Amino acid sequence: MSTANPAPAIQFNDGAAYERYMGIWSRKVGEQFLHWLAAVDGMRWLDVGCGNGAFTEMIAQHCAPAALAGIDPSEEQLAFARTLLPLAAADFRAGDAMALPWADNSFDAAVMPLVIFFVPEPAKGVAEMARVVATGGLVTAYAWDMAGGGFPYAALQEEIAALGIVMPTAPSVEASRLDVMQALWQDAGLTDVETTTITVQRQFRDFEEYWEIIQGGPSVKGGRAGMTPEITEKLKERMRELLLADSTGKITVTAKANAVQGRVTA
Repeated sequence: MSTANPAPAIQFNDGAAYERYMGIWSRKVGEQFLHWLAAVDGMRWLDVGCGNGAFTEMIAQHCAPAALAGIDPSEEQLAFARTLLPLAAADFRAGDAMALPWADNSFDAAVMPLVIFFVPEPAKGVAEMARVVATGGLVTAYAWDMAGGGFPYAALQEEIAALGIVMPTAPSVEASRLDVMQALWQDAGLTDVETTTITVQRQFRDFEEYWEIIQGGPSVKGGRAGMTPEITEKLKERMRELLLADSTGKITVTAKANAVQGRVTA
């Protein structure tokens, strides 16, 4: 059933559900991103769009930060992040990536993990990260290759769209492209700009585990208003056909992210 209504915006407000739906994916790609970044210990870090703290926690565990802060528009997500013991001393604030509530030169590194496609004006978000990072510091990001089908649940989204359901959308999908990210960093006056692609896989115990987990994500939750029980069952069976299980019943899904880093100059 189709509808002429505009697609709603994607929102993440349930930290626990997000953890199962995306937090695990975030950690998998975050580990490779941090290895590529090769940042030194003792830096002051800002996590822009920190959500439930999945990547912020990785910074705390692997980068020995001198200080750690995070910002996100969702108070519910931040409440979940504050329950994580490694983040007990972190400075979490509710706010906008395009208007960071910190002074110039407050950090040595700013990262936007899996977020840039949610920022209505990505150039403003990059400029704000550059503003709050001190000279010589890092401005970085990684994002699912949304335009290239790299999102972990891309196949699910395609099938929902094929059923005529209007899904939640990200406002800046093109910003996840590698060439666009590189241009954004260069246009912000950042130097030593480098990019890379990161491929990760996640294994689900069986199809039923996959189906249960996606119920907490925006693709299904956001489109549920347009799904009758019959449409929902049709979607379930179509996904069961697409996600082929191995001999033990396990399902493996592959995703791809693009990453960029650059340095602030005087």
